Amino acid sequence: MKTVPLLQMPVDWEPTRATLHVYANAVGVIPRAHATPRDKWWHISLKLDDQGLATDAMPLPGGGELTIRMDLRNHEVVLASTSGETRSLSMQDGLTGAVFGERLIALVAEFGLDGEYATEKFADDDKRTYDPVAAAAYMDALVNVDHNLAVHRASLEGPTGPLQVWPHGFDLAFEWFGTRVESHEEQGETVEAPAQLNLGFYPGGRAYFYSNPWPFDASITSNPLPDPAQWHTEGWEGSILYYDELLQSPDPAARLLEYAQVVHAVAAPTLTVG
Repeated sequence: MKTVPLLQMPVDWEPTRATLHVYANAVGVIPRAHATPRDKWWHISLKLDDQGLATDAMPLPGGGELTIRMDLRNHEVVLASTSGETRSLSMQDGLTGAVFGERLIALVAEFGLDGEYATEKFADDDKRTYDPVAAAAYMDALVNVDHNLAVHRASLEGPTGPLQVWPHGFDLAFEWFGTRVESHEEQGETVEAPAQLNLGFYPGGRAYFYSNPWPFDASITSNPLPDPAQWHTEGWEGSILYYDELLQSPDPAARLLEYAQVVHAVAAPTLTVG
């Protein structure tokens, strides 16, 4: 599996990104209510395919399954059942997050699904902007980012999570799991979870790649990173590689892979027993 070139991110696309983020949160509440639960909340995330970002398949009460896709080629959210029934909702109409979510839930109900939805996830009353050219350019860039992260993921030993876009952060990421087990608070309860290293891509503002180990051992910051990557300890702990600086490298995809390999090499021992 070889790397592919990284593409330029769309210019002035922040309004469209913000719209997609709000709409992704609306889409994400549906599998949160209806998808078969998976470890680490993987069932609420969106997975990249040739057309856009899709939910897990959700069982329907009458049989069959429903998938919801944010189609970034045709700029609509498409609901499709395994029986061939479809519904769609345009992302170009400037709908607020609240209205978009309400209409999406109404379409879901036409497939026989009803539930308690986390409507606060998309409770946004701002009129939205959507540029289809910018959205398509983001999709093209994301496909190549996803491919290159998958190259690194395939090279790792040990368990990993899927590459997925998280609606709440609108970042594409996957986890590698160490053998240490750590306790942390989750929704008021103490739970145990394996130590992990996340590698991801955030497309908003000044887009960047990131890698953050949990738990974070500050001693790893004494290790140099491939230029122009740097350690990041304010707000969140890990490393950061800005997309625009990466594209100035002679071979950006190769430098991204080097960055991912170096961070893994220095962080993995701190997340592993023995």
